[in-house]
Amino acid sequence: MKTKPFLAVFTSLVVIALVFTQCQKGDAGPAGPAGPAGPAGPGGATGATGQTGTANVIYSDWLDVTFTVVKDQTTGDTLYWRASITAPKLVDSILNKGEVRLYVNTNYAGSPSIISLPNDLFGIYPFFSLNTILIIGADDYSSFLVPAGQTGAGQKAWQYRYILIPGGTHARFGKPINWKDYNEVRTALSLPD
Repeated sequence: MKTKPFLAVFTSLVVIALVFTQCQKGDAGPAGPAGPAGPAGPGGATGATGQTGTANVIYSDWLDVTFTVVKDQTTGDTLYWRASITAPKLVDSILNKGEVRLYVNTNYAGSPSIISLPNDLFGIYPFFSLNTILIIGADDYSSFLVPAGQTGAGQKAWQYRYILIPGGTHARFGKPINWKDYNEVRTALSLPD
């Protein structure tokens, strides 16, 4: 008689165990709607303002250049005038795959008149080699101070600036640049005056 309640309890436990082990989870239902946005986090610190970008372009300041005369050793006649600019970053990779530009401000900084070289009108021709820019001129185109009594007196005239553009850099500008127009070049490359 005691076995019947035991058997009934045992059978009930086995049935309950089978029910629980035979149940399966169904597929996940669709995602519910998104909850409201949380509050904005604290803002980060603002970094320091960087220098104006020049797309990896290397440029010189406006440089003073002194020409020397080259004479024919037999007749003593002037053959040409020459000057050189040291350009330490003018390396083989720029000479072979990049671009080198030379400009001269024939006036003074307060009233610039900038021309691209070479220039047939003045007869000024640059030649580029490793770390050096050689300039050949038909006359003495040295930098000088504007004399007293003239507009711009005391300021330097005939100063030169070179621009070195590593290979592939100019392709990033989006539109072609007129390299003979210094103002367009200055704007495109974000060069300071």
